[in-house]
Amino acid sequence: MKCLCLLAFLAIVITQSYNDLRAEAASSDGFVSRKGVQFILNGKPFYANGFNAYWLTYEATDPATRFKITYALQNATSHGLTVARTWGFRDGGYRALQTAPGSYDELTFQGLDFAIAEAKRLGIKLIITFVNNYSDFGGRKQYVDWAKSQGQAVNSEDDFYTNPTVKQFFKNHVKKMVDRVNTFTKIAYKDEPTIMAWELMNEPQCKADPSGKTLTAWISEMATYVKSLDSKHLLTTGLEGFYGDSSPQRKASLNPVAANVLGTDFIANHLFDAIDFASIHSYPDLWFPNLNETSRLDFLVKWLEGHMEDAQNILKKPLILGEFGKPSNTPNYTLAQRDAVFNATFNTIYESAKKDGPIAGALFWHLISGGMKNFEDPLSIVLSDKTSTVKIIGQQSHKLGLIGGRGKLSHKIKI
Repeated sequence: MKCLCLLAFLAIVITQSYNDLRAEAASSDGFVSRKGVQFILNGKPFYANGFNAYWLTYEATDPATRFKITYALQNATSHGLTVARTWGFRDGGYRALQTAPGSYDELTFQGLDFAIAEAKRLGIKLIITFVNNYSDFGGRKQYVDWAKSQGQAVNSEDDFYTNPTVKQFFKNHVKKMVDRVNTFTKIAYKDEPTIMAWELMNEPQCKADPSGKTLTAWISEMATYVKSLDSKHLLTTGLEGFYGDSSPQRKASLNPVAANVLGTDFIANHLFDAIDFASIHSYPDLWFPNLNETSRLDFLVKWLEGHMEDAQNILKKPLILGEFGKPSNTPNYTLAQRDAVFNATFNTIYESAKKDGPIAGALFWHLISGGMKNFEDPLSIVLSDKTSTVKIIGQQSHKLGLIGGRGKLSHKIKI
């Protein structure tokens, strides 16, 4: 009898848990839009406390490892996280999504389908990136190599931005993505509200033209093209946030010196109407390895505040910190140092959010589940480890949730 009672109790608990998840998913089922410098979801301000999980499609390609996606997203939901950023590409190589220009592996596409369907079920919004600046998982280099194999006179990865054949390859990929009908939900990606936004590229750069004009022209062309196919979703650039010639004072005061040759321009790259919100990343430990911990934290806050001011006053658009973290392989690293980075980041964002400011959230790099050794690196975070950093993440979700009108759900957030 005791066993039967226990089983009945567990059944009720499990049922209630799924009901709670469905209720939270239902509250997230609209499209995220923007009004001025704020994101709006179902008529209320929306804050993107979230994470990067670039590996979702890779692991979901094999049905035997799809539980990793479910487990990671459930953990994220239990900590109040609302947005995941993930790759919508894998160009050539093992488990490729795009095996050749215009050719796709259906099993890999079904992996992305599954990731979107699980995010939908659990009430997490997605930012999906179309291509990589780097050669990891193909990227610009693979596109240029494909063009070269077809006889195009391309010599540099930066030809990605100017060669007509390469640009058409990219446009074809964008069209394939937005027109894709999810095999689990039966909803076309362009009609799927679980997708919060598309991102043109992960950390676009163009060293061939340090003025930034080449990249600006490419963003203008591609942003207009994306919007011509999909007007329902938001769009951003994927930029790291380095300033260019349009902001000489910011360039001098905030850019790492090495960034001045990368051909990006935070202001010029985001001014287009087709770009809905601004993107920045933050890695002071990598950009300023010779500074002490206090100086890097000071820079972090100044970096955020500078971009917040420009998003508010010049761009008049929301801003998302699309990547940040604290590498555990930094000399003399301690968990307290990571906590300090997360606290400084989250406190700056919260103070802005309280005043209806433009910075709508941060996505830490990056979330994995326990046992995922092949994706473990100095920046990875496992929420089930219950470290002090994980507690800080949950607290930020709780605070932003109250501002965004999700207070009724705060009891489910682990803090």
